[in-house]
Amino acid sequence: MKTADFDFHLPETHIALRPADPRDAARLLVVSGGALDDRIIRDLPDFLRPGDALVFNDTRVIPARMSGSRHRAGPHGESLTVSVEATLHHRDAPDVWSAFMKPGKRIKPGDRIRFGREADAACDLGRLEATVTAKGDDGLITLTFDLSGPALDDAIRDIGVMPLPPYIAAKRAEDDRDRSDYQTVYAEHDGSVAAPTAGLHFTPALLEAIRARGVSTHAVTLHVGAGTFLPVKVDDLAEHRMHSEWGTVSEETAKALNRVRANGGRIVCVGTTSLRLLESATDEAGVVRAFHGDTAIFITPGYRFRAVDVLMTNFHLPKSTLFMLVSAFAGTATMRAAYAHAIATGYRFYSYGDGSLLFRG
Repeated sequence: MKTADFDFHLPETHIALRPADPRDAARLLVVSGGALDDRIIRDLPDFLRPGDALVFNDTRVIPARMSGSRHRAGPHGESLTVSVEATLHHRDAPDVWSAFMKPGKRIKPGDRIRFGREADAACDLGRLEATVTAKGDDGLITLTFDLSGPALDDAIRDIGVMPLPPYIAAKRAEDDRDRSDYQTVYAEHDGSVAAPTAGLHFTPALLEAIRARGVSTHAVTLHVGAGTFLPVKVDDLAEHRMHSEWGTVSEETAKALNRVRANGGRIVCVGTTSLRLLESATDEAGVVRAFHGDTAIFITPGYRFRAVDVLMTNFHLPKSTLFMLVSAFAGTATMRAAYAHAIATGYRFYSYGDGSLLFRG
């Protein structure tokens, strides 16, 4: 398959810069077979059955984008300084993160990076320092920080800003409102550098209505990495390699989901992140297993789904791995028709946009 097979034209006017208010007032395109139904998020319980299981990703977004400066000794002992920006991607150790950095080509192992305020060299508050300890062929740079564990977490929260997707950040600056808007109401475990955006539509009232319908709710955790923002750079999808992300499915959750399937219920995933994690945790026989580790699963048309029956997700970028995933789930022709309908009828796209409810093809 070719990357170009998943291209489509999206007018920039369809890119949402702010979420709907209230969250569950966003539009919802229900895609079942060849049928398309225009609804709103608040109608979601109408499409769920007693005994179904709704699975959320309870990761919490951290302010993972940090500005600073690179320091390196010059040939005559002078200090060579360049402004840099880092977006954290994956925590490798209590004091180590892999990150994407700009300008990445000018970063070398051994460089010292100072993030945050530098006006008062005598004060460490609002500053964070790291050493570049590796640089990979995949564009990831390894940063070993001078702080570790909770102290490092606190410093990142103080210095960093919410890592809004490039298609929003290019149009406006991050602000205080994004600290709450770009977080699900059920977020619990710090670690993501991008929101599981389908979950942004949920409100306490909507969760209560879903449970009142006899639908059980379950949490898994996948810490979304900055690789989710990167375009596919190869023409042939067989050559694309996903960046890994860390996730966990508890033994208790795995057993509960297996019981749901055994009793005839459906597994409904909120977001592609929870779907990718569950598919990574499920064996060839369709049994969900406890999972704890990294996954780099890449789902394209032809993939045989093992666990998930229904997917709620936002509208994705052209030629993105996520549009490939939904095409695999509901059918390429079906998703092309659904996206054409969404564009023609004014649905809002991407992280702060509207949602879709997809039934497996």
